[in-house]
Amino acid sequence: MVAFVHNRGNPMSYNELIQLYFERSNAMQQYWNLYVIIVGGVLAFSSLRKQPAAVTTALVCILFGLFAYKNIDAMKDTTAQRFAAVEAIKQFDSGSITATASTQVRGLLEPTLTPATFGSVKATHITSDLLTIAALCAMELRRRRLKATPSTS
Repeated sequence: MVAFVHNRGNPMSYNELIQLYFERSNAMQQYWNLYVIIVGGVLAFSSLRKQPAAVTTALVCILFGLFAYKNIDAMKDTTAQRFAAVEAIKQFDSGSITATASTQVRGLLEPTLTPATFGSVKATHITSDLLTIAALCAMELRRRRLKATPSTS
């Protein structure tokens, strides 16, 4: 059984467990938002460059890879926390709440607590990582081709 307790040593209430679940869900969304902003910034930076620069492209790819690695690591931890919170919610003993109200609330709420598995998060992340790096390399190759082609101005 999963037992969540306050820093004061008291067990968490059902309401607090629900709040914990949604706080962890918000954290996951923030990691995705940050990821999208970084991908957009990296691609924008690369698309605005006019001259080929293999070293710059390689550096951006490496730095992006490091960021992506740390981002997915944080997502792994958050996913584990979300699943632990769901398990604690499902195992919560609602003896102090009236049985009917508790059953109704739990029956409505708990089926909706379905966090994405880390496998699906990882697959989406890695696919996006590879596509981003491929786009960076494609932009670099395009800059090289354009520079090699004589202009007809």
